[in-house]
Amino acid sequence: MRNPIAQLKNKQTAASVNVKVGSSELMRNGHKTVGKWEQILTAWGLLLPGLVILVIFTFYPIISAAYTSLTNWNGFSANPDFIGLKNYVKLSQDPEFWNSLTVTVIYAFGVAVLSVISGLIFAVLLDAPIRARGLYRTIYFLPVVTSSVAVAIVWKYMLDPSGLVNSVLSSLGIAGPDWLHNKWLALFATIFLTVWKNLGFNIILYLTALQSLPKSTYEAASLDGATSWQQLRYITVPLLRPMTFFVVVQALISSFQSFDLIYVFTEGGPRGGTDVLGMFMYRQAFRLGNFGYGTAIAIASLILVLIVTLVQWKVSNAENK
Repeated sequence: MRNPIAQLKNKQTAASVNVKVGSSELMRNGHKTVGKWEQILTAWGLLLPGLVILVIFTFYPIISAAYTSLTNWNGFSANPDFIGLKNYVKLSQDPEFWNSLTVTVIYAFGVAVLSVISGLIFAVLLDAPIRARGLYRTIYFLPVVTSSVAVAIVWKYMLDPSGLVNSVLSSLGIAGPDWLHNKWLALFATIFLTVWKNLGFNIILYLTALQSLPKSTYEAASLDGATSWQQLRYITVPLLRPMTFFVVVQALISSFQSFDLIYVFTEGGPRGGTDVLGMFMYRQAFRLGNFGYGTAIAIASLILVLIVTLVQWKVSNAENK
């Protein structure tokens, strides 16, 4: 028979071991819980300042503008009347809005396409081992840091009937047109000016993407006998699709928001030929005092930009799959 005293001691030892194991597990779980809450509080502490700024300077103005678009506020009255969707109904029936929307779409499409083509071409050229490459990059970037107002004034004088551009054309035996008094020529000049001013920024974006491409891919293509054009078409352009998507989206958004350059360059003329949505909104709100209607134009522009961006995002994801 076993000694009962020994059995009792074994049971007491096992019980104490179980208590210690249980207490250690509770302590570990407690430490995990405390550590988890510390991480959550630390994350919220880091995010809170940015969220406060985002709410005050982004979300609140959008919500306030959305409400203003549902009123007939004239910019001065303390209690504007709530009129519901009347501004949006008026907008859908306004021929000036549809003209501005058409002009904006053409302008945005032209800027986006030419931004991609010019940015890629110059980036490829400046990525090559040429002399004074840094100097060329600096020269192309200068228009980006130049004031839009200054750029518009200079080009307005250059495209004057007696300006520099027509003088150069005359020396070549070509009769220069009246650039800013023809509806389509003025729109083309505005597109060209916008692309030229942002060219340096697009070059930097494409240069950054080009320098991150794998060199081994080009070495393998060269060994297989691929020419420089074939490498550009079948390797460089496909690999740069994410950056091209960003350039297009950035160009479209900036085109829908364009105002200062066009205001100084053409003032929306001639005959509404460059009257983009920004100019139409400014005229309705600040010249005619229809702030409710002008805000409705701004909200409509925001919705259009979101739709275009979402469509491009879906198309880009579908192509990547």
